[in-house]
Amino acid sequence: MAADRSTPIDHARFREVLGHFATGVTIVTAKEPEGPVGFTCQSFTSLSLDPALIALAPAKSSTSWPKIAAAGSFCVNILSSSQEALCRSFATSGSDKFAGVGWSTAATGAPVLDGALAFIDCHLEHIHDAGDHELVVGRVVDMGVGEGTPLLYYRSGFGGFVV
Repeated sequence: MAADRSTPIDHARFREVLGHFATGVTIVTAKEPEGPVGFTCQSFTSLSLDPALIALAPAKSSTSWPKIAAAGSFCVNILSSSQEALCRSFATSGSDKFAGVGWSTAATGAPVLDGALAFIDCHLEHIHDAGDHELVVGRVVDMGVGEGTPLLYYRSGFGGFVV
């Protein structure tokens, strides 16, 4: 039986329930003419093996995402458990997020953040409307791994993973 689409969902309850799903945390970066740009993103997943595609879901209210979309390519930096402060810094709006942050250049020109657990460098493939977010598909062109354990987000807090 299909759910009644006219029944509103309580937003606080929705967040509470979905908060019980642990996710990794990423910082999505790109290079625009004025310099590097990026934002913290926990809505990220692998999408397809053949072709190699990933998906992420930036909020429509993001001030960084339109700049990254205009660049046409981006890098998803998967954060290590030691990068919580970096995660919080990139989650804020209006500051120079790259001040004091080390990075190298990926194949697309997007920043690969020093200390990232892994990175996935992508060309922008598709953008779909998805409520108050956009659903973005990226075609993977390069990737790499670092060392460490992942930064995890669970029930509005950060934690790690014990190997």
